[in-house]
Amino acid sequence: MPIPLFNSIASWLLKKRYHQIELFLKYPSDVQNEVLHQLVDFASATEIGNQYGFKDFMDYETFRSRVPVSTYEDMAPNIERARRGEQNVFWPTSIKWFAKSSGTTNAKSKFIPVSAEALEDCHFKSSKDLLCLYLNNNENSQLFTGKSLRLGGSKELYKDNGTFFGDLSAILIDNMPLWAEFSSTPSSKVSLMSEWETKLEAIIEESVHENVTSLAGVPSWMLVLLNDVLERSGKDHLFQVWENLEVYFHGGVSFSPYREQFEKLLPRKSFNYYETYNASEGFFGIQDRNNSQDL
Repeated sequence: MPIPLFNSIASWLLKKRYHQIELFLKYPSDVQNEVLHQLVDFASATEIGNQYGFKDFMDYETFRSRVPVSTYEDMAPNIERARRGEQNVFWPTSIKWFAKSSGTTNAKSKFIPVSAEALEDCHFKSSKDLLCLYLNNNENSQLFTGKSLRLGGSKELYKDNGTFFGDLSAILIDNMPLWAEFSSTPSSKVSLMSEWETKLEAIIEESVHENVTSLAGVPSWMLVLLNDVLERSGKDHLFQVWENLEVYFHGGVSFSPYREQFEKLLPRKSFNYYETYNASEGFFGIQDRNNSQDL
């Protein structure tokens, strides 16, 4: 398929989501209640579902009165059971992925269960919503004429039972839909490397000659990569490397301490920065307007 045609089709498909976004902006309580009912109903036959009576119809107040606020330490024994291969503890479908997070907890590391439904209906759907909002705000975008340079973590195998744990970004990359993989650089093999210096070399080798139109990743890591790209290419700024670069999708930490450094690397007033709040527990927020600091 010719690249301009792919850009047009991909943009059109993603923009179709916009009317749904408008609905949940207009009726947030109704949408949240609907999601709550769906989740509770789906998990009704699990151990947790049986414990708290999910089979009974639940409005929000009933849910709040029955299900206590819990710490990670409260949930840790059940999570460990799931990591050992037990199923149907808190979700009816098989869980083999666990996002490793330092977070706020007494434990050295948290292991957040990630189901196939969480990947598809939360993380990937929210990523599509982000692209939908960006494309609606930037009608002349050529995002899909090139590729997104992604910078994620590494994955490790929990070898006792075949379940996987690692950075959320690595889990997302390893399960990425075909269309997203086609539109990304570097390859999944390189993206999931564990050793940072080797990985950095491989990312630059694979990506420096691509037509990169967007960047995605945590600012601190991305800054190291981009400075390396400039040093090795001998260029003055990144538009001399990737002339069609138009947006940086960032998250994970506050962007404020990094903004000035990025603006030196990307000296074009029309360049866009879009913030996301995607955590191991779920995708929580998206910047929905150009030049906004709101999520």
